[in-house]
Amino acid sequence: MDIEKLFDENEKPLDNLVEDGGFCGIFRTIVCIGDSLSSGEFISTNENGDMGYHDFYDYSWGQHIARRTGAKVYNASRGGMTARRYLSSYGRETGSWWDERIDDNKVDAAKIIALGVNDINEAYGKKESLGDISDIDLKDCKNNKDTFAGNYAKIIQRLREEQPKCRIFLMTIPRGDQCEEWKKLADRHAELLHEIAGLFEFVYVIDLRKYAPEYDENFKKKFYLGNHMNPMGYLLTAKMVMSYIDWIIRHNMDDFKQIAFIGKPYHHLGEKW
Repeated sequence: MDIEKLFDENEKPLDNLVEDGGFCGIFRTIVCIGDSLSSGEFISTNENGDMGYHDFYDYSWGQHIARRTGAKVYNASRGGMTARRYLSSYGRETGSWWDERIDDNKVDAAKIIALGVNDINEAYGKKESLGDISDIDLKDCKNNKDTFAGNYAKIIQRLREEQPKCRIFLMTIPRGDQCEEWKKLADRHAELLHEIAGLFEFVYVIDLRKYAPEYDENFKKKFYLGNHMNPMGYLLTAKMVMSYIDWIIRHNMDDFKQIAFIGKPYHHLGEKW
């Protein structure tokens, strides 16, 4: 076996889809923060044309990751979620920052944040800006402005209050067949995530906008049911997320050597921590 093939500098994040999670499997607990697309939401229609929206978490990409890696994965997601709603109503309804499982909070080594579609919808409808990194107060998140950028960063900052050493992965939105103005907002959203990630240690971007296949008519014919994923689509998303995290770990090995010590009173001197 030539282990150097694991570290090919020319390999792109989704060149190799892993079936068992690859090095994503080093995480034993993962929290997925997101909207309907993180919740395994399916769209139903009845004889009158009425639509129903159903969050079936067992079909979510997070739970597919759980089954393939053996990790415990928590869905901190629901349909319609935005960064602002996560900080306000959702937090109150679920015990804020998962207080009901406070012991687990301390050992959640990985957090995946997949928010932005509904935030962009609101920005598009109101013709508002998504904000920028000047909306973020790195010393006190209570001072962050009430924009997408400010609220999104506040989620990261609150997660770090829970567990300072957790690794956080931010997901961009894949390319699709939206109108030009919506595409520009999605491009800006991706830029913002890269800028926000640059402000914090151990924060990485799963850039599906750059590396995932385009969600065009042909893609949706195979992987969509109405305007959301079908079961195959959520499984494909899981494979992309696992494979991207596997790629991030293989190309940043020093960042992940002490994952097993997260939430424990130990560390290894001389290694990145």
